[in-house]
Amino acid sequence: MKLIILDRDGVINHDSDEYIKSPNEWAPIPGSLEAVARLKRAGYTVVVASNQSGVGRGLFDLNTLHQIHGKMQQELARAGGKIDAIFFCPHKPEDQCACRKPKPGLLRDIAAKFNHDLKGVPAVGDNLRDIEAAQAVGAKPVLVRTGKGVETIKSGKLPAGVEVHDDLAAYVDALLAQR
Repeated sequence: MKLIILDRDGVINHDSDEYIKSPNEWAPIPGSLEAVARLKRAGYTVVVASNQSGVGRGLFDLNTLHQIHGKMQQELARAGGKIDAIFFCPHKPEDQCACRKPKPGLLRDIAAKFNHDLKGVPAVGDNLRDIEAAQAVGAKPVLVRTGKGVETIKSGKLPAGVEVHDDLAAYVDALLAQR
């Protein structure tokens, strides 16, 4: 199985410091939907791993989160793509759960569900938490400059050797060119 793990906010859709709290606020980053469609055509299983602390903070409920994901799947279907599974952490940072990135719980759940070792599996994110979670399970961390990616680069904390691309579409171009 060819598996790829994507963060949601800042990778597939525009991020907001105010959180994406409704389907109306969810808007794809240009080229991201088509990038997912290209991954699917190339035989990839595409999985999302996303911190969604807005649930724990009471900014939106699980039903609204499912509606947001429903809109994402509808938009992806129109572009010929699909997310095969969505894993999310609904907790606040202070909850100290095992699933909130940078902890690797979500990624371990993905490995268990798909019975797949994550060693070398691309994990695309836009911030240091995504990179650290990927490294913790031996996945291949990839940073995109969309979302909080530029801030992450400017922080000077990005580990050496992490592959960086302008956006998800650019990474998918590079990944599929390697085949």
